[in-house]
Amino acid sequence: MSDTMVAERQENRQDVGRGAGQAPAPQPQPRDRDQPAMTPRVDVLEDGTGITLIADLPGVSREALDIHVEGDSLTIEGQVSPATPEAMEATYAEVRVPRYRRMFTLSRELDGSRIEAQLKDGVLRLRIPKQEHAQPRRVQVKVA
Repeated sequence: MSDTMVAERQENRQDVGRGAGQAPAPQPQPRDRDQPAMTPRVDVLEDGTGITLIADLPGVSREALDIHVEGDSLTIEGQVSPATPEAMEATYAEVRVPRYRRMFTLSRELDGSRIEAQLKDGVLRLRIPKQEHAQPRRVQVKVA
């Protein structure tokens, strides 16, 4: 991975690229962005055609996951739905903040309109392809 693909930024935000039996958990609302949230661990992998973000979101269901792109900003938000048996309460819980949030700034080389997302076993995999002009291509040599 090139060192220019990911750079740390303030306020739970990162640059990506150069230059994210019970009733369903509620969807994160825009007003929830002011609420405290855990920062999920994310791996960023790059190849010639794009990048893959792999985020750990244990306890987040597909219905409680919100991934949105606005301009060059990608936001991943998820509400944790702990599986507590009916008529029982947790007497001790290490997870006190029931939501995850992570924000990324996408480079102009990435195509945010073609993001593909897959959630399986608490692991979110986002595939963000590069724009056609930013992908490597082979130049055909002709014999003169």
